[in-house]
Amino acid sequence: MSSIWNTLFYYPLINAIIGLYRLTQDLGLSIILLTVSLRLIMTPLVIPSLRLSKKMQELAPELAKLKEQFKDNKQGLVAAQTALYQKHGANPASGCLPQILQLVVLFALFKVFTSVLSANGTEFISNMNSILYPFNQLPADFQFSTNFIGIDLSKQNLINLPGLPFGIPGVLVFLAAGIQLVSSVMMMPAVKKEAIIAQKTEKSSDDVMAGFQQQSLYLFPLMTLVFGYSMSAGLMLYWMFFSLISIVQQYFILGWGGLTPWLTRLGLLKSRN
Repeated sequence: MSSIWNTLFYYPLINAIIGLYRLTQDLGLSIILLTVSLRLIMTPLVIPSLRLSKKMQELAPELAKLKEQFKDNKQGLVAAQTALYQKHGANPASGCLPQILQLVVLFALFKVFTSVLSANGTEFISNMNSILYPFNQLPADFQFSTNFIGIDLSKQNLINLPGLPFGIPGVLVFLAAGIQLVSSVMMMPAVKKEAIIAQKTEKSSDDVMAGFQQQSLYLFPLMTLVFGYSMSAGLMLYWMFFSLISIVQQYFILGWGGLTPWLTRLGLLKSRN
């Protein structure tokens, strides 16, 4: 199983990051280019998932009516929901596979960045050459730098303030968490509609799931901040651009979503009223 994992994900990705570094001579730029490329490659998987989210938003009022109509008939509700999904060409299960594949790539990249960011002279070169494809082998005098705009990507992105016995999250960590928050807020209308639907039923399971979805809007940005405290700056750079591209894709499919009221108040969007 591990050999399949390495062949399909780990080896191609680590060859890609090393190849990009040899081309750009800049690890930060290489990480950004790899992130953009991967996100574009995964677009055919991401777009259907976002379109499904939009479709579910549109069906929210009808789902609420069905839950009210069949509140005492669980089997009837399932049948009615299935018929509604089929009528509008929506398949809730279709969004699972893309999410799983994205997670697989994320885990592979975590291993890749951990290997690359632990560069250590000749030992690093020999370790890399045991993995790299023949055309991508590193010469004995290969120089590898983890510096990017004054930030060591191999270390934690922390700021040490005088008088504090510990560091505080740095710029990359806060940017990654902030961009993740923007992405979450853009998805907020869909989550709020799920909460409204849940209130239409007496089953607590719906309320629990809707509550979890609402909490996750802020949980994921908070987790980014917490994990970013211990992760390398290179990983945070990847996550920042990954989330940024996600925002762009969400905008073209779902619009500004939950950001609309804020942008309207700031005068950046015209009110529809």
